[in-house]
Amino acid sequence: MSINLKQNDLSHVVAADRHHVWHHLSQHKHYETADPRVFVEGRGLKLWDANGREYLDGVSGGVWTVNVGYGRESIANAVRDQLVKLNYYAGAAGNVPGALFAAKLIEKMPGLTRVYYSNSGSEANEKAYKMVRQIAARHHGGRKWKVLYRERDYHGTTIGTLATSGQPQRADQYGPYPDGFVMVPHCLEYRKQWDVENYGERAANAIEEVILREGPDTVGAIVLEPVTAGGGVITPPEGYWQRVQEICRKYDILLHIDEVVCGLGRTGTWFGYQQYDIQPDIVTMAKGVASGYAAISCTVTTERVFDMFKDTPQDGMSYFRDISTFGGCTAGPVAALENMRIIEDEGLLENTAMMGERTFANLRALMEKHKVIGDVRGKGLFCGAELVADRTTKEPLEEKLVQAVVADCLAQGVIIGATNRSLHGGLNNTLCLSPALVATSEDIDQITGAIDTALAKLSV
Repeated sequence: MSINLKQNDLSHVVAADRHHVWHHLSQHKHYETADPRVFVEGRGLKLWDANGREYLDGVSGGVWTVNVGYGRESIANAVRDQLVKLNYYAGAAGNVPGALFAAKLIEKMPGLTRVYYSNSGSEANEKAYKMVRQIAARHHGGRKWKVLYRERDYHGTTIGTLATSGQPQRADQYGPYPDGFVMVPHCLEYRKQWDVENYGERAANAIEEVILREGPDTVGAIVLEPVTAGGGVITPPEGYWQRVQEICRKYDILLHIDEVVCGLGRTGTWFGYQQYDIQPDIVTMAKGVASGYAAISCTVTTERVFDMFKDTPQDGMSYFRDISTFGGCTAGPVAALENMRIIEDEGLLENTAMMGERTFANLRALMEKHKVIGDVRGKGLFCGAELVADRTTKEPLEEKLVQAVVADCLAQGVIIGATNRSLHGGLNNTLCLSPALVATSEDIDQITGAIDTALAKLSV
């Protein structure tokens, strides 16, 4: 498939973008002499830019979002019909798609019962932190107010969520941060911090050591990604999650799982935590919930957490005193309902598992061929390949060389990602793949083939 675009047709759009749009995560000095890339259309995994050039998108919209692929008319039509009927009312009242999606979502999340709507992953996590603080104030005499977070994990762009950023380069220049957020060690066995046989259990025990240091009566929650995303696509070692859950139950600490990236099928199950047989108290999600067709995020809790905000009418300060203006939009939940239907009806969880196996097989074959690949890891269609200058010492490949691989793939018409501008110590060295859940074997082979070609050009 191709589209017929002439540069002159959209030159005014490119000019308007260049002169007036402030892009995310971009150094705009470059655009003084070059045009920004402007995408115009998408179908499945394919994108076309303003020059009419075709790309295969291996990262689902750049940030792990477009899970069911581009061009889904049924989602667009569902949103259009709902907006004509009722576009918005503040979240203090209900609406039809909000109620129906909450019920449908809870069906996929045994043990959880309540859905709080907002409009971004950062906001969903902020809501969870506020819940923890209010629970501490109301039920623990203000004591259990601290939130633990993990090195290399990431939870959002606001000042509050950056206070829980395990990616120091992202947090640089935005402090000082609020108190009460405490980091625990990462669990990446490839860059092990302890020389032990059961690494997963040891990494989890490091969390308990932090709890004991801070005082168990001061720690209210821990927030963790089920698979660390932008910090290097880190899958926790065997035994890690079970031990983490034991520790949380032992010290009455709420287990908050950040599913903003992994949620809605990315790992081959509805949620990443479901790969590990654990029961969280709070789950946050965004991105793939509606595949980017409308803004929506959810903070989902157990009934136990919800009940801690219920009281007699005489106590006017007991309820969760929070609002998200655009959490009252109906477009998000109606898009999410149709998004979930597509995942179910098209068997996309099963496809994710199968295509994930193919991706890892291809990456492992590349690892045999290219010594610059030090480690391959991930789950489902969420894959990482860590690049090293030396396999024996595990010296990270320079970030500029990692980005050269990304740029070479782009020149071949394949979009991939990589950790960048996130970690200190040269650890921005992992290629990241997260194609839409509709990916075919041909798509996977094209993506990994582009990486193969790019790696062959490296001189390491």
